[in-house]
Amino acid sequence: MGIVEATAVRWVETVWRRRVTATRRLTGGWTSSVLRLTAADGEEAVLRLMTKEPWRRHAAGLLTREADVQARLGRSSIPVPRSLALDPSGAEAGVPAHLMSYLPGRLRLDDVSTQAIGTLADLLVTIHRFDPGSAKPREFQSWAGPDKRVVPRWARRPDLWERAFEELDRPAPAYVGTFLHRDFHLGNVLWTGERISGVVDWVETSWGPAHLDVAHAATYLAMLHGTASAAGFTDAYRQRARDRPDDDEVRYWNIMDIVGYLPDPAKVVQPWRDHGLTIGHDLTRVRLEQRLEAVLDDQDGVQP
Repeated sequence: MGIVEATAVRWVETVWRRRVTATRRLTGGWTSSVLRLTAADGEEAVLRLMTKEPWRRHAAGLLTREADVQARLGRSSIPVPRSLALDPSGAEAGVPAHLMSYLPGRLRLDDVSTQAIGTLADLLVTIHRFDPGSAKPREFQSWAGPDKRVVPRWARRPDLWERAFEELDRPAPAYVGTFLHRDFHLGNVLWTGERISGVVDWVETSWGPAHLDVAHAATYLAMLHGTASAAGFTDAYRQRARDRPDDDEVRYWNIMDIVGYLPDPAKVVQPWRDHGLTIGHDLTRVRLEQRLEAVLDDQDGVQP
Protein backbone atom coordinates (compact mmCIF):
# COMPACT_ATOMS: atom_id res chain seq x y z
CA MET A 1 0.00 0.00 0.00
CA GLY A 2 1.46 3.34 -1.06
CA ILE A 3 1.60 6.62 0.85
CA VAL A 4 -1.58 7.95 -0.75
CA GLU A 5 -3.58 4.85 0.14
CA ALA A 6 -2.15 4.71 3.66
CA THR A 7 -3.19 8.30 4.35
CA ALA A 8 -6.69 7.61 3.04
CA VAL A 9 -7.03 4.46 5.13
CA ARG A 10 -6.16 6.41 8.28
CA TRP A 11 -9.02 8.77 7.41
CA VAL A 12 -11.30 5.77 6.90
CA GLU A 13 -10.45 4.41 10.36
CA THR A 14 -11.47 7.74 11.87
CA VAL A 15 -14.82 8.11 10.10
CA TRP A 16 -15.69 4.39 9.99
CA ARG A 17 -14.62 3.92 13.62
CA ARG A 18 -13.00 0.60 12.81
CA ARG A 19 -9.42 -0.56 12.51
CA VAL A 20 -8.63 -1.63 8.95
CA THR A 21 -6.75 -4.92 8.95
CA ALA A 22 -6.61 -5.70 5.23
CA THR A 23 -6.76 -3.82 1.94
CA ARG A 24 -7.04 -5.12 -1.61
CA ARG A 25 -6.98 -3.09 -4.79
CA LEU A 26 -10.00 -3.78 -6.99
CA THR A 27 -9.60 -3.97 -10.75
CA GLY A 28 -12.00 -3.10 -13.54
CA GLY A 29 -12.05 0.69 -13.55
CA TRP A 30 -9.83 3.35 -15.08
CA THR A 31 -11.04 6.63 -13.58
CA SER A 32 -10.26 5.95 -9.91
CA SER A 33 -8.25 3.82 -7.53
CA VAL A 34 -10.63 1.52 -5.64
CA LEU A 35 -9.76 -0.45 -2.50
CA ARG A 36 -11.67 -3.19 -0.72
CA LEU A 37 -11.20 -2.77 3.01
CA THR A 38 -11.65 -5.31 5.78
CA ALA A 39 -11.99 -4.20 9.40
CA ALA A 40 -10.94 -6.03 12.55
CA ASP A 41 -14.60 -6.92 13.26
CA GLY A 42 -15.00 -8.49 9.81
CA GLU A 43 -16.99 -5.64 8.26
CA GLU A 44 -16.04 -4.69 4.71
CA ALA A 45 -16.21 -1.45 2.74
CA VAL A 46 -15.05 -0.01 -0.57
CA LEU A 47 -12.98 3.14 -0.85
CA ARG A 48 -12.91 5.16 -4.06
CA LEU A 49 -9.95 7.51 -4.41
CA MET A 50 -9.96 10.09 -7.19
CA THR A 51 -6.25 9.98 -7.94
CA LYS A 52 -6.37 10.24 -11.74
CA GLU A 53 -6.78 13.28 -13.95
CA PRO A 54 -8.95 14.79 -15.27
CA TRP A 55 -11.40 13.19 -12.82
CA ARG A 56 -9.48 14.38 -9.77
CA ARG A 57 -10.02 17.98 -10.92
CA HIS A 58 -13.78 17.40 -10.92
CA ALA A 59 -13.84 15.07 -7.93
CA ALA A 60 -15.91 17.25 -5.61
CA GLY A 61 -18.87 17.27 -7.99
CA LEU A 62 -18.49 13.65 -9.04
CA LEU A 63 -18.19 12.16 -5.56
CA THR A 64 -20.89 14.35 -4.03
CA ARG A 65 -23.22 13.34 -6.86
CA GLU A 66 -22.47 9.67 -6.29
CA ALA A 67 -23.19 9.92 -2.55
CA ASP A 68 -26.45 11.81 -3.16
CA VAL A 69 -27.64 9.33 -5.78
CA GLN A 70 -26.88 6.36 -3.56
CA ALA A 71 -28.94 7.93 -0.80
CA ARG A 72 -31.89 8.45 -3.15
CA LEU A 73 -31.69 4.94 -4.58
CA GLY A 74 -31.59 3.42 -1.11
CA ARG A 75 -35.39 3.32 -1.13
CA SER A 76 -35.53 1.51 -4.47
CA SER A 77 -35.06 -2.11 -5.53
CA ILE A 78 -31.86 -1.20 -7.38
CA PRO A 79 -28.88 -2.78 -5.57
CA VAL A 80 -26.47 0.08 -4.87
CA PRO A 81 -23.79 0.68 -2.23
CA ARG A 82 -24.54 2.89 0.77
CA SER A 83 -22.47 6.00 1.19
CA LEU A 84 -20.61 5.79 4.52
CA ALA A 85 -18.34 8.85 4.42
CA LEU A 86 -17.25 11.50 1.96
CA ASP A 87 -14.23 13.76 1.64
CA PRO A 88 -14.87 15.47 -1.72
CA SER A 89 -11.91 17.84 -1.51
CA GLY A 90 -9.40 15.39 -0.05
CA ALA A 91 -8.70 17.76 2.83
CA GLU A 92 -8.64 14.89 5.35
CA ALA A 93 -8.07 11.78 3.25
CA GLY A 94 -5.24 13.30 1.25
CA VAL A 95 -7.09 12.85 -2.05
CA PRO A 96 -10.82 13.14 -2.82
CA ALA A 97 -12.39 10.03 -1.30
CA HIS A 98 -15.72 8.24 -0.99
CA LEU A 99 -16.23 5.36 1.44
CA MET A 100 -19.08 3.01 0.55
CA SER A 101 -20.57 -0.24 1.77
CA TYR A 102 -19.26 -3.41 0.16
CA LEU A 103 -21.58 -5.30 -2.18
CA PRO A 104 -21.07 -9.02 -2.80
CA GLY A 105 -20.69 -10.34 -6.32
CA ARG A 106 -18.29 -10.38 -9.22
CA LEU A 107 -18.02 -9.01 -12.71
CA ARG A 108 -19.13 -11.31 -15.53
CA LEU A 109 -17.57 -9.75 -18.60
CA ASP A 110 -17.54 -12.99 -20.57
CA ASP A 111 -21.24 -13.91 -20.33
CA VAL A 112 -23.46 -12.66 -23.15
CA SER A 113 -26.00 -15.46 -23.01
CA THR A 114 -29.62 -14.60 -23.77
CA GLN A 115 -30.42 -14.93 -20.06
CA ALA A 116 -27.61 -12.60 -18.97
CA ILE A 117 -28.46 -9.99 -21.61
CA GLY A 118 -32.12 -10.13 -20.58
CA THR A 119 -31.27 -9.70 -16.90
CA LEU A 120 -29.07 -6.72 -17.75
CA ALA A 121 -31.86 -5.15 -19.83
CA ASP A 122 -34.40 -5.72 -17.03
CA LEU A 123 -32.16 -3.83 -14.64
CA LEU A 124 -31.70 -0.88 -16.97
CA VAL A 125 -35.46 -0.61 -17.47
CA THR A 126 -35.82 -0.53 -13.66
CA ILE A 127 -33.22 2.24 -13.39
CA HIS A 128 -34.98 4.31 -16.03
CA ARG A 129 -38.30 3.96 -14.22
CA PHE A 130 -36.88 5.32 -10.96
CA ASP A 131 -38.60 8.57 -10.03
CA PRO A 132 -36.28 10.97 -8.20
CA GLY A 133 -39.13 13.38 -7.55
CA SER A 134 -38.12 17.02 -7.45
CA ALA A 135 -34.45 16.12 -6.86
CA LYS A 136 -33.61 15.34 -10.46
CA PRO A 137 -29.93 14.86 -11.27
CA ARG A 138 -28.15 17.24 -13.62
CA GLU A 139 -28.93 17.23 -17.34
CA PHE A 140 -26.73 14.78 -19.25
CA GLN A 141 -23.52 15.92 -20.87
CA SER A 142 -22.30 14.76 -24.27
CA TRP A 143 -18.95 12.97 -24.29
CA ALA A 144 -18.66 13.54 -28.05
CA GLY A 145 -17.85 17.25 -28.24
CA PRO A 146 -16.26 18.93 -31.26
CA ASP A 147 -12.75 18.03 -30.06
CA LYS A 148 -13.62 14.33 -30.42
CA ARG A 149 -14.81 14.67 -34.01
CA VAL A 150 -11.53 13.88 -35.70
CA VAL A 151 -11.14 10.77 -37.85
CA PRO A 152 -8.86 8.46 -35.81
CA ARG A 153 -5.54 7.38 -37.29
CA TRP A 154 -6.46 3.73 -36.82
CA ALA A 155 -9.72 3.99 -38.82
CA ARG A 156 -10.16 1.50 -41.65
CA ARG A 157 -13.28 3.28 -42.89
CA PRO A 158 -12.70 7.04 -42.52
CA ASP A 159 -15.93 7.65 -44.43
CA LEU A 160 -17.95 6.14 -41.58
CA TRP A 161 -16.53 8.60 -39.09
CA GLU A 162 -17.16 11.54 -41.40
CA ARG A 163 -20.79 10.45 -41.68
CA ALA A 164 -20.99 10.15 -37.91
CA PHE A 165 -19.67 13.67 -37.40
CA GLU A 166 -22.21 15.02 -39.89
CA GLU A 167 -25.00 13.35 -37.91
CA LEU A 168 -23.80 14.95 -34.69
CA ASP A 169 -23.69 18.38 -36.35
CA ARG A 170 -27.48 18.22 -36.60
CA PRO A 171 -29.72 19.33 -33.71
CA ALA A 172 -30.23 16.64 -31.09
CA PRO A 173 -33.61 14.86 -31.25
CA ALA A 174 -36.31 15.81 -28.80
CA TYR A 175 -36.63 13.37 -25.90
CA VAL A 176 -38.55 12.69 -22.72
CA GLY A 177 -36.19 12.97 -19.76
CA THR A 178 -35.33 9.83 -17.81
CA PHE A 179 -33.20 8.96 -14.81
CA LEU A 180 -29.88 7.73 -16.25
CA HIS A 181 -27.00 5.81 -14.74
CA ARG A 182 -25.00 7.33 -17.62
CA ASP A 183 -22.13 4.81 -17.40
CA PHE A 184 -24.12 1.58 -17.45
CA HIS A 185 -22.23 -1.43 -18.82
CA LEU A 186 -21.02 -4.89 -17.83
CA GLY A 187 -17.99 -3.41 -16.07
CA ASN A 188 -20.22 -1.68 -13.50
CA VAL A 189 -22.52 -4.61 -12.71
CA LEU A 190 -21.89 -7.27 -10.04
CA TRP A 191 -23.41 -10.74 -10.22
CA THR A 192 -24.11 -13.42 -7.63
CA GLY A 193 -25.00 -16.52 -9.60
CA GLU A 194 -27.60 -15.53 -12.18
CA ARG A 195 -28.74 -12.52 -10.14
CA ILE A 196 -27.41 -8.98 -10.32
CA SER A 197 -26.29 -8.11 -6.80
CA GLY A 198 -24.89 -4.63 -7.36
CA VAL A 199 -24.66 -1.64 -9.66
CA VAL A 200 -21.69 0.64 -8.98
CA ASP A 201 -20.09 3.85 -10.24
CA TRP A 202 -22.86 6.47 -10.02
CA VAL A 203 -20.65 9.54 -10.44
CA GLU A 204 -22.09 10.45 -13.85
CA THR A 205 -25.78 10.01 -13.02
CA SER A 206 -27.84 12.34 -15.17
CA TRP A 207 -31.26 13.20 -16.57
CA GLY A 208 -31.68 12.60 -20.28
CA PRO A 209 -32.73 10.25 -23.10
CA ALA A 210 -33.09 6.62 -22.05
CA HIS A 211 -31.49 5.46 -25.28
CA LEU A 212 -28.23 7.17 -24.40
CA ASP A 213 -27.87 4.68 -21.53
CA VAL A 214 -28.89 1.84 -23.85
CA ALA A 215 -26.35 3.03 -26.42
CA HIS A 216 -23.54 3.11 -23.86
CA ALA A 217 -24.18 -0.46 -22.74
CA ALA A 218 -24.46 -1.58 -26.37
CA THR A 219 -21.18 0.10 -27.41
CA TYR A 220 -19.37 -1.60 -24.52
CA LEU A 221 -20.84 -4.98 -25.50
CA ALA A 222 -19.83 -4.43 -29.12
CA MET A 223 -16.21 -3.75 -28.19
CA LEU A 224 -16.14 -6.67 -25.78
CA HIS A 225 -18.07 -9.29 -27.78
CA GLY A 226 -19.05 -7.90 -31.20
CA THR A 227 -21.99 -6.20 -32.86
CA ALA A 228 -24.42 -9.10 -32.47
CA SER A 229 -24.27 -8.83 -28.68
CA ALA A 230 -24.83 -5.08 -28.88
CA ALA A 231 -27.87 -5.55 -31.10
CA GLY A 232 -29.18 -8.29 -28.84
CA PHE A 233 -29.05 -6.01 -25.81
CA THR A 234 -30.78 -3.17 -27.67
CA ASP A 235 -33.52 -5.56 -28.74
CA ALA A 236 -33.92 -6.97 -25.22
CA TYR A 237 -34.23 -3.49 -23.72
CA ARG A 238 -36.85 -2.35 -26.24
CA GLN A 239 -38.94 -5.46 -25.69
CA ARG A 240 -38.93 -5.01 -21.93
CA ALA A 241 -39.52 -1.26 -22.04
CA ARG A 242 -42.20 -1.73 -24.73
CA ASP A 243 -40.33 0.97 -26.54
CA ARG A 244 -40.42 1.60 -30.29
CA PRO A 245 -38.56 4.88 -30.73
CA ASP A 246 -37.88 6.64 -33.98
CA ASP A 247 -34.88 5.10 -35.77
CA ASP A 248 -33.26 8.49 -36.37
CA GLU A 249 -33.48 9.27 -32.67
CA VAL A 250 -31.85 6.01 -31.63
CA ARG A 251 -29.14 6.39 -34.28
CA TYR A 252 -28.21 9.84 -33.00
CA TRP A 253 -27.69 8.68 -29.39
CA ASN A 254 -25.76 5.62 -30.53
CA ILE A 255 -23.45 7.75 -32.65
CA MET A 256 -22.94 10.18 -29.78
CA ASP A 257 -21.85 7.34 -27.54
CA ILE A 258 -19.55 5.72 -30.10
CA VAL A 259 -17.79 9.00 -30.93
CA GLY A 260 -17.34 9.59 -27.21
CA TYR A 261 -14.72 6.80 -27.20
CA LEU A 262 -12.45 8.70 -29.58
CA PRO A 263 -9.61 9.26 -30.14
CA ASP A 264 -8.94 5.68 -29.05
CA PRO A 265 -11.13 3.10 -27.28
CA ALA A 266 -8.00 1.25 -26.17
CA LYS A 267 -8.40 2.84 -22.73
CA VAL A 268 -11.07 0.28 -21.87
CA VAL A 269 -8.86 -2.72 -22.60
CA GLN A 270 -6.75 -2.81 -19.42
CA PRO A 271 -9.71 -3.48 -17.09
CA TRP A 272 -10.64 -6.42 -19.34
CA ARG A 273 -7.10 -7.76 -19.12
CA ASP A 274 -7.26 -7.38 -15.34
CA HIS A 275 -10.13 -9.85 -15.45
CA GLY A 276 -8.32 -12.38 -17.60
CA LEU A 277 -9.65 -11.47 -21.04
CA THR A 278 -7.19 -11.22 -23.91
CA ILE A 279 -8.85 -8.71 -26.25
CA GLY A 280 -6.24 -6.45 -27.81
CA HIS A 281 -6.30 -2.80 -28.78
CA ASP A 282 -6.69 -3.44 -32.49
CA LEU A 283 -9.67 -5.75 -32.08
CA THR A 284 -11.36 -3.21 -29.81
CA ARG A 285 -10.90 -0.50 -32.46
CA VAL A 286 -12.19 -2.74 -35.23
CA ARG A 287 -15.27 -3.66 -33.23
CA LEU A 288 -16.02 -0.03 -32.40
CA GLU A 289 -15.91 0.82 -36.10
CA GLN A 290 -18.08 -2.18 -36.93
CA ARG A 291 -20.61 -1.00 -34.38
CA LEU A 292 -20.62 2.44 -36.00
CA GLU A 293 -21.21 0.87 -39.41
CA ALA A 294 -24.14 -1.16 -38.08
CA VAL A 295 -25.68 1.93 -36.45
CA LEU A 296 -25.26 4.14 -39.53
CA ASP A 297 -26.77 1.48 -41.77
CA ASP A 298 -29.64 0.77 -39.34
CA GLN A 299 -28.53 -2.83 -38.89
CA ASP A 300 -29.12 -2.96 -35.15
CA GLY A 301 -30.69 -6.40 -35.27
CA VAL A 302 -34.01 -5.27 -33.78
CA GLN A 303 -36.93 -7.54 -34.54
CA PRO A 304 -40.26 -5.98 -35.61
